[in-house]
Amino acid sequence: TSGEARDKKGLMSSLNSTTPSQPPSFLLLGIPGLEKEQFWIAFPFCIMYAIAVLGNIILLIVIKTESSLHEPMYLFLAMLAFTDLVLSTSMLPKMLTIFWWGSGEIGFVSCLVQLFFVHTFTAVESGVLMAMALDRYFAICYPLRHSSILSMPVVTALGSLVLLRGVLMVSPMCFLLHRKDFCQHRVISHSYCEHMAMVKLVCEDTRVNAIYCFLVAIAVATFDITVIVLSYTMILRAVLRLSSSNTQHKAINTCVSHVCVILPFYISAIFTYVTHRYGHSIPQHIHILVANLYLLVPPTLNPIIYGMRTKQLRDKIVVLFQRKRI
Repeated sequence: TSGEARDKKGLMSSLNSTTPSQPPSFLLLGIPGLEKEQFWIAFPFCIMYAIAVLGNIILLIVIKTESSLHEPMYLFLAMLAFTDLVLSTSMLPKMLTIFWWGSGEIGFVSCLVQLFFVHTFTAVESGVLMAMALDRYFAICYPLRHSSILSMPVVTALGSLVLLRGVLMVSPMCFLLHRKDFCQHRVISHSYCEHMAMVKLVCEDTRVNAIYCFLVAIAVATFDITVIVLSYTMILRAVLRLSSSNTQHKAINTCVSHVCVILPFYISAIFTYVTHRYGHSIPQHIHILVANLYLLVPPTLNPIIYGMRTKQLRDKIVVLFQRKRI
């Protein structure tokens, strides 16, 4: 009857209203405004990615095979190398397919997975850099107790906590997005699936998503940067108390590599965040380029910086290649 048909129609509409409407896929544009140029932009990006993959794999192999490098500094460096590999690989291959072949379509679940890995391992990288600053603090300020304070179980626990923090903080972002209704518009004006870029496609109120993302970014950055700044403040005070200028030089030199790694990561992160929230007059393609470089430059530079500036590591890499030739 017509009454039953109306009841069924009403039931179906009520079910549809409570079930999140999710598109089967999204379309990543790459770098809006630079569609013609992004084909050529992909070449330096590809070279940087190759350097990042090769350099970080070499670091992992050397640190794993050389028992003399099984110290907190190098174990944290191995964590950093692994993080850089995951971070760059989670977005670069797909980005290159967009730039070279225009293949920007990505499934809804795949987009959430990419978002999860990008944001989780960005937080993990920040945490590992913080742990490395703590390692330098104990090594310089408490050299006789360094190995007992940062024992193998402590290093493992620190690495696990940093990873767990990233997973627990980013997972709710994906869960909240998965529960939202998305509009018919499914074009993401970005090179990879980024949280706020996806939030813009939601048809519902997204204040909870935006506030949560803001709080996570502030909490991670504030805590990690505070620990790093305090660590290096204490290191500087301890170094200035040393009587020998040669000893001062050696102490400072052990921290230079870490500072060179920290600066590109946090400077690009702060610039990306500030321009995203307040730099509305900055062209969109600048936003996207900086966001891409933020995820690609640190993984590329980190193995180069540590490989060139750390003599013990550099010597072991040379020995490894000499064995390969033989």
